[in-house]
Amino acid sequence: MKHNPFRSAAFLTSAAEPRRLPADTGTEIAFAGRSNAGKSSALNAICNQSGLARTSKTPGRTQLLNVFVLDGGRRLIDLPGYGYAKVPEAMREQWRRAIDTYLRERESLRGVVLIVDVRHPLKEFDRQMLAYCRDIGLACHVLLTKADKLARGEAARTLALVRNEIAAAGFDASVQLFSAQAKTGLDEARGALAALLSQS
Repeated sequence: MKHNPFRSAAFLTSAAEPRRLPADTGTEIAFAGRSNAGKSSALNAICNQSGLARTSKTPGRTQLLNVFVLDGGRRLIDLPGYGYAKVPEAMREQWRRAIDTYLRERESLRGVVLIVDVRHPLKEFDRQMLAYCRDIGLACHVLLTKADKLARGEAARTLALVRNEIAAAGFDASVQLFSAQAKTGLDEARGALAALLSQS
């Protein structure tokens, strides 16, 4: 079994806004995605810790910026899920502003892992996030989650379609199939994350 550099991840703190985050030093990558795309499950699978990030049958439970620390001044930041959370519009707007400020101003941020349900690829939020990353020069790696829910051929076709759309739009993003349930794509995801974190 390959060494998993994310096995040591530990929850540090939650912050309602970026200025409450730990000191802006070292390196970190952010996990973003619609609130029903399997973001917490992906984080848990990558880190091989079933209870690291809270999962819920109710989408939108991640309502703060959650910080997980690795070794050597490296961090994973779980951003609030976008989409189905049953919260007041004012709170959604607060999340949007917090995410926008974080992505734009955080010096230690090296890239974004965008979580996308393979059965519903590239919704409006996903395209907005890809465009945002492109415009501010931030690397992005897309996990097409829940790949176990599709037949292998259909999943492969979806992967090709998403890659084509990303290339046609000029987004700087890599894409892969992933399943937390079936453990599909774990090594590829860990390699992509490690590469993002190693950027100076």
